[in-house]
Amino acid sequence: MDTAAQPGPIRIRVFGRTDVGQIREHNEDNFLVANLSTGRRGLMAEDREQLVGPHGTVFGVCDGMGGAAAGEVASQLAVDIVYEQLTSDEVPAHRDEFARRLVRAVEVAGARIFHEARADRSRRGMGTTATVAALLDARLFIAQVGDSRAYILRGDRLVQVSRDQSLVNQLIEAGQLTEEEAETFEHNNIILQALGTSETVQVDLTYVDLRRGDVLLLCSDGLSGMIRSDEIREVLMNYEDPLMACKELTDRANAAGGHDNITVIVARFVDGLSDPSPTDELGYAKYALPDGQPPVESGERVSTHPELMQTSPPSEEAEREQRRLRVSYTMVGVATPFPGPAEGAAQDGQPRETPAPGPGPGPERVEHVVDDPVVLPTTGLAPRTVGALVVTAMVLVTVLGFVLLR
Repeated sequence: MDTAAQPGPIRIRVFGRTDVGQIREHNEDNFLVANLSTGRRGLMAEDREQLVGPHGTVFGVCDGMGGAAAGEVASQLAVDIVYEQLTSDEVPAHRDEFARRLVRAVEVAGARIFHEARADRSRRGMGTTATVAALLDARLFIAQVGDSRAYILRGDRLVQVSRDQSLVNQLIEAGQLTEEEAETFEHNNIILQALGTSETVQVDLTYVDLRRGDVLLLCSDGLSGMIRSDEIREVLMNYEDPLMACKELTDRANAAGGHDNITVIVARFVDGLSDPSPTDELGYAKYALPDGQPPVESGERVSTHPELMQTSPPSEEAEREQRRLRVSYTMVGVATPFPGPAEGAAQDGQPRETPAPGPGPGPERVEHVVDDPVVLPTTGLAPRTVGALVVTAMVLVTVLGFVLLR
């Protein structure tokens, strides 16, 4: 474990809060705050300030879906399984082993939720997002499935260090939608992956090298979808106490409409880290474990599809080709095929409750999106000729039946 650059033990002040919002009847979000070294999980007074020990510390936000109580079940299973998988008597030998445990924990959670849903008909279609941040030393790892977010505030700069696995984000990155258009986009509730909707998931593993004074924010889209990032930055800068920051953020999301459940974790890294430097990079940075691709430099735009990852900058033409929308994940939350790249999408009819306000059944889940036209086989005959042949065949069958009955 590389701790040479650390001045001492990392001290964290943390709080988390979840709120049902103004529209929903029940809360399907859940969150996790746990010190893996002490084995303490929760937010009692003594847990709100902690030191990072040899087993590490973990925070997570899960936004459930599926209607009735199924979404709540999925998100609760996710936080419980991730915590269970990360709890071990063995101290991680180094940060890569810790990161591998984190990814494995999220994968196991997804598989178990999937099998729970298959075993219980009342929970068919349930799933949850998962954005889980964990640290052993100064390097914070973030494992993500879905569109719950992770931000870092450093000084007066707020940066999203996760990447939404959503249709609207794919369209923005493909240049087919602007940030302004995205705010009113009809299908902005569609996510491309969720734990429980398939047996396997592709966990997006990213990292941040922390500095003293950094603030981590994890939140569901009940917060990020209701208030702008500038307002989030203002709250984190003005409220040093994580408890007060969480309260202010949830209050503002409710005041803006509270269309969905709101969950937020705020962690402030107080001591035990190097001071920030003007040369520090801060942004979305993929982390590849030693047996995979090398880490990608912070800020580089990288596709979430492994087959599109490149170790050298692509040409402008190649980059344009890469950004064509090709969704191979499970797509969750779309009721009907939509125009553009996803036209002709096939549906499996599984229900999914959407973040949109109001009662009623949710739209269906789309398993695969293609942008090639579907060609149906034909006889090559004119429609009039085919019709005449069908009528003749029907008359012959009728006459034959009459003769046989006599």
